Amino acid sequence: MLAGSADFYDFALASPSFEQPRPIVVAAAVPRFGLPGIRFTDGPRGVTAGVCTCFPVPIARAATFDYKLEEQIGEAIGREARALGANFVAAPCLNLLRHPAWGRAQETYGENPGHVGEMGAAFVRGLQRHAMACVKHYACNNQDNTRYLLDVRISEEVLEKVYLPHFRRVVEEQPASVMAAYNRVNGEYCAENPFLLTTVLKERWGFAGFVMSDFVFAIRDGVKAINAGLDLEMPSPLFMGLRLKKAVVKGKVSLARVDDAVCRIIGQQLRFATVGDAEHGPEVVACERHRALAREAATRAIVLLRNEVVYEGARAARTGQGGARPTLPLDPAHLNMVAVIGRLAAVPNTGDRGSSNVISPYVVTPLEGLKTALEPQGVRVIYDSGRSPMRAAALAAEADAAIVVVGYDYRDEGEAVGAPPPPGFWRHLPPPPPSKLPRLARQLWRLAGSQAAARRAAAKDLHSHFPGGDRRALTLHEEDEDLILAVAAAKPRTIVVLMCGSPVLMERWREKVPAILILWYPGMDGGHALADIVLGKRAPSGRLPFAIPTSADHLPYFDPDAVEVEYGPLHGQALLDHLGVKAAFPCGFGLTY
Repeated sequence: MLAGSADFYDFALASPSFEQPRPIVVAAAVPRFGLPGIRFTDGPRGVTAGVCTCFPVPIARAATFDYKLEEQIGEAIGREARALGANFVAAPCLNLLRHPAWGRAQETYGENPGHVGEMGAAFVRGLQRHAMACVKHYACNNQDNTRYLLDVRISEEVLEKVYLPHFRRVVEEQPASVMAAYNRVNGEYCAENPFLLTTVLKERWGFAGFVMSDFVFAIRDGVKAINAGLDLEMPSPLFMGLRLKKAVVKGKVSLARVDDAVCRIIGQQLRFATVGDAEHGPEVVACERHRALAREAATRAIVLLRNEVVYEGARAARTGQGGARPTLPLDPAHLNMVAVIGRLAAVPNTGDRGSSNVISPYVVTPLEGLKTALEPQGVRVIYDSGRSPMRAAALAAEADAAIVVVGYDYRDEGEAVGAPPPPGFWRHLPPPPPSKLPRLARQLWRLAGSQAAARRAAAKDLHSHFPGGDRRALTLHEEDEDLILAVAAAKPRTIVVLMCGSPVLMERWREKVPAILILWYPGMDGGHALADIVLGKRAPSGRLPFAIPTSADHLPYFDPDAVEVEYGPLHGQALLDHLGVKAAFPCGFGLTY
């Protein structure tokens, strides 16, 4: 009852890039008693167990500041999970955006505990009309590269005033589960931390659900974990199987603690056994209603940061684009040709390829969305990858407007896919079956090669490390900044579209372009959403769920290789206010038409 049923080596030998739909991981199933088990899938931006609706990442949805919309998205994800055989979704992620370099910033809702809590509460309300919610990653999980080792040193006052209020708010919605994070807090691993799991979560807050571990590397000592308040180990019984039985026999773990864990897990299964059964046919997966919801969320999430007046002289006056008129929206009636520039304009870019990756039936790229909207109106859309800034600038000069799509993708930020396991963890593993040794050897060889390649790349480029993971630079790639400057110099009516999951420093170029939009990682219909905003079919309404500083010096200390860090009471906008420095764009900022 107290561990997932996945075979450890089958799980370990699965593709580490999560580029295919992933199987449902089952725990605590007892068919003879009618208990279907905890049927786990991931889900911050959609269900990961099949070909499903890919919504914008949570940080994008946070920019809508619309809790009812987030509730609808949670409900849609719950429906699709149940339709595919899952009854448990690992979402929402509630960790604060303490620093822009955190790779998994895209999975959360921003820097403000109040806003993060309300968005998470809305998601849980919607999701739990159909499936169990798992609130993660509890707690202080705010950087990724060293998540298996990191020790967060923090006072109880800062913990309770800054890093726990949003978890407490969502616990008020009675989620089925809370996931304990990989990292340590004040010397104790979160999955073995009695203060966090029992004193705060279960006793002070009255949490009635079960606490589960993050996958594979969250537990080091199974006896400490269950005695601290952990109820379920995922995905395999490395500690909560025969080792736990021996600990109970020896009196190291009480039967009362085992009974409490079992009752919590059974209680949630019974609670959700018949929730919404009539609405879970296969036809709901990526249905028209959910695709429309994804497009609506992507449109509402787009943030307009800058929209200056552009005057291009006699030619602009002839085409109707001159005079005291902002850059956006563009009017197709006065356009002959639009240049779309940048590699990211033409590739699907829905977020990282870690555990939250969603395989969707299609992805509308920015280029496809703009072509679909403009070409039927007689406007020619020309594309250039931007590999040569000079060639791109020449192309832009011939157009009526240039749209430069730049930013990040799964290689720049996200979950640290391929990061090495904690040192010495192999001692906890059962010996691999002989039949799986060849596959295991090939997997380890590939992993070692990818890590070596990542280290070589990191020596040359501050943006390069393991695929995903924490960012080592807060600016765009230098070649992207060069491209922006070259195109803006050639075409005054230049619009920069940013694809990203957290703040980007723009000081080298932000004053030299008239219009800036944040598109985020916008999900499967992001290209259509961008076109709706650029052409004025919809007015921008997104607002920043974080502050964008002018300098990395105005941020908390962050070292992606650190194994110990101290958390203070200030970050984000509160820290900028304390320092007395202005943000490039403050938390809550966003223009409209």
